[in-house]
Amino acid sequence: MPGFTNVREVGVQTPFGAPSDKFVLGDLSGRKVAFLARHGRGHRILPSELNFRANIHAFKQLGVTRILSVSAVGSLKEEHKPTDFVIADQFIDRTFHRESTFFGEGIVGHVAFGDPVCATVAKAAAEACKEVGIVGKLGGTYVCMEGPQFSTKAESKLYRSWGADVIGMTNLQEAKLAREAEICYATVAMVTDYDCWHEGHDAVTIEQIVAVLHQNADNAARMVKAAVAAIPAERTCACVNAAQYAVLTQPAAVPAATKEKLKLIIGKYLG
Repeated sequence: MPGFTNVREVGVQTPFGAPSDKFVLGDLSGRKVAFLARHGRGHRILPSELNFRANIHAFKQLGVTRILSVSAVGSLKEEHKPTDFVIADQFIDRTFHRESTFFGEGIVGHVAFGDPVCATVAKAAAEACKEVGIVGKLGGTYVCMEGPQFSTKAESKLYRSWGADVIGMTNLQEAKLAREAEICYATVAMVTDYDCWHEGHDAVTIEQIVAVLHQNADNAARMVKAAVAAIPAERTCACVNAAQYAVLTQPAAVPAATKEKLKLIIGKYLG
């Protein structure tokens, strides 16, 4: 990424296993940044195979306080065209094979998730899109499907009837776990093509999709650089203490092994 300096790689191990890859650390727009290739370098990990808990825990270990996620999506509305960015603020869960909480194994916790993304980070992303000349739409609903197959036409039309904006396979679990870990999180959904509901969908070639992917990647690099600069230094949002009242289990009843495993996530609330 242009402007990314003092670059180095670091491997991180977590109580939940290994993250997708090594993290790339460096400086960008005067801030410390950690980058992780969600699907591993070479794109070798299926969405359903991602170790979401390890990825988010590793970010927490590295001291990350905000996550700006960028990912490819299909459009469910005519107005969201290929190369447009949608900064989603809501999710619909259509997954069924994934770990999406740090709680369990003797501890019960529930975090608020009515507003699943950090408004501060989302706003910074929208402002960054405007600054670098990218169509970036603030707000929208992201359907997170299991995959790896794409939708049937019946499913695609169903999601459209719900008023959803884009469809992808990765971001919801990240948002849930980031909230439990008290990390600010926002999604930038980069439209590659229209989902199969669109009458012109079957005419789209792989070459056209790859060309859009490359353009989106270039645009994302410029957007991220501007967004990092725009994010306020201090966190004043509710994400900061999102798990403060989440735990319902009596501290004495939490198994020692579980308490140790979750020390970084909620240790300060367990005493």
